[in-house]
Amino acid sequence: MPKMNLVSAVNLALDQEMAQDDSVVVLGQDVGVNGGVFRATVDLYQKYGRQRAIDTPLAESGILGTSIGMALAGLRPVCEMQFSGFSYLMAGQLEGHASRYRQRSMSAFSVPLVIRMPYGGGVRALEHHSESREATYAHFPGTKVVIPSGPRNARALLVASIRDPDPVVFMEPTRNYRAFKEEVPLEEEVLPLGKAQVVQEGTELTLISWGAMLRPSLAAAEQVYQRRGASIEVIDLLTIAPLDSDTLADSVRKTGRCVVVQEAPRGFSVSSEIIARLNEKVFLYLEAPVKRVTHFDVVTPYFGREQLFLPTPLRIARALEETLDF
Repeated sequence: MPKMNLVSAVNLALDQEMAQDDSVVVLGQDVGVNGGVFRATVDLYQKYGRQRAIDTPLAESGILGTSIGMALAGLRPVCEMQFSGFSYLMAGQLEGHASRYRQRSMSAFSVPLVIRMPYGGGVRALEHHSESREATYAHFPGTKVVIPSGPRNARALLVASIRDPDPVVFMEPTRNYRAFKEEVPLEEEVLPLGKAQVVQEGTELTLISWGAMLRPSLAAAEQVYQRRGASIEVIDLLTIAPLDSDTLADSVRKTGRCVVVQEAPRGFSVSSEIIARLNEKVFLYLEAPVKRVTHFDVVTPYFGREQLFLPTPLRIARALEETLDF
């Protein structure tokens, strides 16, 4: 299998889905002729033409509104918001139309579209380019929210998202775009939406993370194992909404302890929802309070200080040891 970074894996998924399904189109600012600001759509314009790789004005609400119309007319649009920090401008179209069309029409219509957006810090970007706002979109009933952590699952999850009959917000961790490579099969591979993955089995503590936080979480788990031999189970959430509560609960029921790591601010967040569901399902199995390692509840700082608020292996390892020692 060839090795690819996350950008190349996204491009592979788009290319193969466009090749086998004429209804799949991509649209967004600079996605056509220039191949996207991160090059995720490179060569699609040359292969499929301007009718299927469509450059749009800088107008997030217009991009999604057009995509909704395309989806209702029988296409499968994959639209790109160039940076997630600017995606709020399309939120009215998502919440008011795309997410509720199935219910509004009593299932007579669905809106099979994907909204791709790079998100998160760690790449020294400008203001409004480093936010992590998955909880915002997970709060819209009728919308799925997917966050891959690496090239292989990015490709497989994007294929599943394109084929899904409902709107999917597909958030790509900018920090992981070119940070590492993985083997990605050229033949078709699809991962189910709504299912978390246990990427490392353990018996003493469950460590839950997603997106760019998976790698520092694995590094922290290894540090704690080397220091004290602790057996830590690591779960990659992959889909934020719908949340795979059963996999999380099964793991915590086994380990009795849990730490959740997220890049987003702490308050009113995905980690908050995870803890609430664990309290509902496995409270009597917990041997320590569930601890969180998060972005602080402040506006994302400029890039000169972003390493001070992003969760690091050191911060995560400290939380793991405090939970083990409780």
